[in-house]
Amino acid sequence: MHQVERALFDIRRGLPVLLRDGDDTRLVHPLESLDAAGLAALAERPDAPHLVLSRHRLARLGHRIDADGARLPLTPALCRDIRQLNALAFGLDPAGALPELHPAGQADRAALALMRRALLIPAALTTRVSRDERAGVEARLASGELLAVEAAQASRLFDTARGMLRRVSEARIPLAEAAESRFILFREPDGLREHVAIVIGEAGHWPSAVPLRLHSACLTGDLFGSLRCDCGEQLRNAVAEIAALGGGVLLYLAQEGRGIGLANKLRAYTLQDTGLDTVDADQALGFGEDERQYGVAVDMLAALDIRRVQLLTNNPVKITALTDGGIEVAERQALYGRLTEHNARYLHAKAHRAGHLLDEVLGDHRESGRA
Repeated sequence: MHQVERALFDIRRGLPVLLRDGDDTRLVHPLESLDAAGLAALAERPDAPHLVLSRHRLARLGHRIDADGARLPLTPALCRDIRQLNALAFGLDPAGALPELHPAGQADRAALALMRRALLIPAALTTRVSRDERAGVEARLASGELLAVEAAQASRLFDTARGMLRRVSEARIPLAEAAESRFILFREPDGLREHVAIVIGEAGHWPSAVPLRLHSACLTGDLFGSLRCDCGEQLRNAVAEIAALGGGVLLYLAQEGRGIGLANKLRAYTLQDTGLDTVDADQALGFGEDERQYGVAVDMLAALDIRRVQLLTNNPVKITALTDGGIEVAERQALYGRLTEHNARYLHAKAHRAGHLLDEVLGDHRESGRA
């Protein structure tokens, strides 16, 4: 698995990696970093490049499929038009009909997993390695210029962190809402993500059901006070409420933008400005309605010897995730920010599209425009 983790850094740098699935060997290129010259070079290869897109993006383009994604052989016209190719992947409306769709195979699913785990747009160009190229490719592998990974391992990337989280460092950090607080940092094995447990008060004084908040990082809301969401208010209210309950834990999870990363979250915001709601914007970029994984939260709680919690959340998915991970959720407590003209569409979409329990804060509010 270490080779796959190393490959993520190459993918983020815009470098291709080699995916192997039995006799099927392909070079995978992240579309996000490809320019017109790079596309032209791929078009000259013996095997024409294919574009791999997720089922979420294809659904927004009007093609609902049963597979996780599909592979589209690029026409000569598309190989000459990087803007049109980017429109296919970046949530825009492309001109003309799509090429023929081929349901995603193991290598295609692995390519999408690599992009998503690397926090890139889930779109990749793949080209098959011909017999004549194999000697040259093997030489690049031997020199370290190119990395090869097994498609089956890459497809399981989102499972690799379970049970392998490392406790790295900690320090006492008094907070405005909770003076007795300690930060404990955990790092995932691929090194890309670090999560923080904010331990409030002394464990010996906690209630038997430990007050707990799972909070996904939101740079725009938590740090800068963005009005587009209620994240910053929820964060500060959670810290104050946990302190008032006698102490507990807030897990600050590196899952920006419901797991799609800051770059893609900003892209989604731009699409929202054209009229899409938060769920549709994410799906237009090729993501599901919520890409977060909570196995890491279960592992952090295990490291802190917490098995029974009072969960501060409006999201039933978090309750299910903890329960499935062996954590007893003895009680749920609602946690709200303010409803404003700026975040009303966002909160309505969370309630009506993603099932968040927000009836009390939304009340009889009716937004103008699309939810």
